Amino acid sequence: MLNWLRTNVYASVVLALLRIYLGWEWMSAGWHKLAGDKPFDASKFLQNAVNKPVLETGTTEALYPNYVAFLKSFALPNVDLFNFLIPWGEFLVGLGLLLGTLTTAAAFFGMVMNFAFMFAGTVSSNPFMALLGFFILAAGFNAGRFGGDYWVVPWMRGLAKRIFKKDKDVPGAKPHLPAV
Repeated sequence: MLNWLRTNVYASVVLALLRIYLGWEWMSAGWHKLAGDKPFDASKFLQNAVNKPVLETGTTEALYPNYVAFLKSFALPNVDLFNFLIPWGEFLVGLGLLLGTLTTAAAFFGMVMNFAFMFAGTVSSNPFMALLGFFILAAGFNAGRFGGDYWVVPWMRGLAKRIFKKDKDVPGAKPHLPAV
């Protein structure tokens, strides 16, 4: 199944449709936060996630105490950073998925945001989006075959080979940058 997902041309068509749908969802969510009437502010969301954490069933114990501690000690004091990262992250993940450029990176960071929202107690469409993101991430290059990855990934691979190419004449030679 995984081989089919990663190599089959029909799978890449299905994956393109999934990533375009998912990309539109991410990009529109980010755009509404970026271009809304009032500036995006995550402080109330973060404060609610700290004050009302996801609880262990039948107890008053937080299910994700490390995540709550992260929100309380890092995210809330640096809310301005998150007010920037969340809308731009959503928009750029959506753009990458829509264009099929750096698709696996976009799917990965989309899943990171989905799980961050779920750990904070927001279910909404996050489990469904994480599931679709998983298939796109597992498919790798094939998910972006009918997109910008068709050109970008081979170019990046060639660049990486040139950068990390070792001089075979000198033992222990360090990687060098190509002339631009």
